[in-house]
Amino acid sequence: MPCFASSTPNATLSVKSAACAPKALRPGSSRRSSSPRSGVNYAPNNVSACLVGDFDPAQARALADRYFGRLKRNPQGQPPVRTREVEHLAEKRMIAFAETNPEVEIRYPSTADGHKDEPALVVLGSLLTGRTGRLYKSLVLEQKIANSVSGGQNGLKWEGYFELSGVAKPGSAPEQVEQALYKEVEKLQKEKVSERELQKVKNGFAADNFRRLQKNFSLMLQLLLAESNRGWQSFNEDPRKIDDVTAGDIQRVANQYFKPEKRAVALYYTKKAAPGEEDPLLTGLNDEEKAQVRELKNALARMPVEQARLLLQQVQQQEGSAPPEKKQFLQTVKTLVQEKIGGKP
Repeated sequence: MPCFASSTPNATLSVKSAACAPKALRPGSSRRSSSPRSGVNYAPNNVSACLVGDFDPAQARALADRYFGRLKRNPQGQPPVRTREVEHLAEKRMIAFAETNPEVEIRYPSTADGHKDEPALVVLGSLLTGRTGRLYKSLVLEQKIANSVSGGQNGLKWEGYFELSGVAKPGSAPEQVEQALYKEVEKLQKEKVSERELQKVKNGFAADNFRRLQKNFSLMLQLLLAESNRGWQSFNEDPRKIDDVTAGDIQRVANQYFKPEKRAVALYYTKKAAPGEEDPLLTGLNDEEKAQVRELKNALARMPVEQARLLLQQVQQQEGSAPPEKKQFLQTVKTLVQEKIGGKP
């Protein structure tokens, strides 16, 4: 994440390091922060700076030399990574009980960011996820066994994984969702994606690539993230790689990476509350409404306050026209959102 960022009407600047900033720039350095490990991380040759907008490059370089030129490089450089993911020889399974909706998470070891197979895995993930994706159409709309589903590639710097997940609908078990997810994977392994479906996903990527160029701050963050992995050039090169993915590529990676013995599976069940311990907010709600409230509580924990305020406005607008059987549910949602933004229920 960026450690320093500032913006003007014409330009946006950010400095990023694997450990936030050079040690020489950090006040109050302690003995611990002066360790050899800290010296490797908090070094000028482990910092990326990004300036986006209307500016004079020569002037920007002169200012950088003036304020940062005194900092000395660390001659050691970054040490090589020695610990890598151990090859999976059999499926791993975990079962847990928690205050959550029943759900399943499945992860397959895949590829690191920049691997030749990553573009095909990214496109495959987009084919599965979203409201127009295969998972939502099959598990949510047709089979009606899940409330939400997702899938996608997560390529990190050294390793990567492909994750499938689904929240079971009340009355359905996470095992049902798990088996339905496998069936969608099997379809990709046995049948090639149609050219029309593939082009639709590529069109979505092209539109997203255009939108991400519209704001300086967003562009700056994306360039820094690209630089911290494979270099900023990948920001320009990756769209072409996505466009070059074929139906044959998708079928090949589906067979290569989605093997039963490679996956790790986690099944989560709702922890049954002891008598008198159930959340009072859930009293009087049906099972489906309780599941929606639990999902909302998890979402609110990560939701910005401004977004919560917008949600509150939407709930207040719905209260007047809601049928009597939905009044209590909307009041519960309203109470949770008000607690999030610090208002009185």
